[in-house]
Amino acid sequence: MTDNKPVGFFSRLAPATKHSWAGFKAAYKHEMAFRQEVLLFLISTPLAMWLANGFVEFVLLMSGIVIIFIAELLNSAIEAVVDRIGLERHELSGRAKDLGSAAVFVALCYFILVWAYKIYTLV
Repeated sequence: MTDNKPVGFFSRLAPATKHSWAGFKAAYKHEMAFRQEVLLFLISTPLAMWLANGFVEFVLLMSGIVIIFIAELLNSAIEAVVDRIGLERHELSGRAKDLGSAAVFVALCYFILVWAYKIYTLV
């Protein structure tokens, strides 16, 4: 039986943060692509600070890597659920994994577009 007391923002914040951190650790431990994207983040952040003409441009440059992180985490979650359900080949399982991969691809294209435009404007 569940307790119907409303849960406040601050009482939920600590457990939510703990679960989110566990998700980041799991992605880093189990997903090579996520580790590569962390490396991209570590390289692109100081580069964005140097290249950006102001805060808004910095945020725009960094939005690319943030979107990649979001897409990769969701893709990894989809893959984990599909693999949990079963490892046998199924059309819908393959489609789910392909759609997650496509989301990461779109995020990478956005990152390249934003950074390529910034570099193009410098030349």
